[in-house]
Amino acid sequence: MPAETHVEQGPMSRDEIVNLVKDRLADILEIDPGGINEGDSFQDDLDADSLALIELVEALEDELGERTVGFRIDDDDLEDLKTVRDAVDYVHSRVG
Repeated sequence: MPAETHVEQGPMSRDEIVNLVKDRLADILEIDPGGINEGDSFQDDLDADSLALIELVEALEDELGERTVGFRIDDDDLEDLKTVRDAVDYVHSRVG
């Protein structure tokens, strides 16, 4: 069995990241991704609790770890991610 390799697929566009975040968040919250806007607050607008945010972080790390070796969202940074836009901007700054 060959060793697992990471394929460098180049930078992601901001739009790709927006769609990825919305899709993963919609799966976790069991809502339509079309109803998620960048300005939405995770807590106030989407009723996402801390467990949902942890699931989102894990999903993004899994997905983006395949594109960018060692991609992680630091626990210290997690408290600064209040809106969908915050998460998109954070990911884009790391992999874009």
